[in-house]
Amino acid sequence: MDYNVIILAAGQGKRMNAGKNKQWIELDGMPVIAHTVKVFEQDPWCARIILVGNEREITLLEEFRQFYSYRKIMKIVPGGKERQDSVHEGLKALDDGDSLVLIHDGARPFAAEKDIHALAEKAAETGAAVLAVPVKDTIKHISEGQVTHTMDRSSLWAAQTPQAFRLSLIKKAHEQACTEGYVGTDDASLAEKYNLTVAVVEGDYRNIKLTTADDLLFAKAILRERQEAH
Repeated sequence: MDYNVIILAAGQGKRMNAGKNKQWIELDGMPVIAHTVKVFEQDPWCARIILVGNEREITLLEEFRQFYSYRKIMKIVPGGKERQDSVHEGLKALDDGDSLVLIHDGARPFAAEKDIHALAEKAAETGAAVLAVPVKDTIKHISEGQVTHTMDRSSLWAAQTPQAFRLSLIKKAHEQACTEGYVGTDDASLAEKYNLTVAVVEGDYRNIKLTTADDLLFAKAILRERQEAH
């Protein structure tokens, strides 16, 4: 089964406080974005990669592609102001009708191939699917600094990426959202708003997104675990 993937590398990562785009922070001698792209470059199911970057870093991303000799990065396109705008720009670079497209955060370098395949199979069947994991912690709803109620944890899952869709469906959802000025929290939320059924595939807690400096400690631990396993 073939799919295309849009990898988002346009964010500034302000919460990381690294003084640069967090995609360029090094882990085990390689920038974060290299670890992420490698997952899809090596996946035989991945046909093409669309890399969406900060407009000021397009030349840098081109040099990055050449340095690592990536074969599957078909296009590098400038992103927009918000994440949703960047996804929309990535979708515009794809025109092959009802193919399968995965949308993935560049700062999420540990997606497992088996989970990606399970996700792709589910999206091919249903039209839309997300990776997610059950919430471990007790979640409190807070208003004005006070707890209003405790959420039912049994029904709460934390969404991850990649998220997978039939191209025609997610393109239409993004176009409608753009027209209406609606901003969702992720691509699945756009699908939900426009009445698409989104299936859930259980992911892996190691598929973390690097957002704060603390996340780098977990990332290094995951890399050590993988190295020891080999």
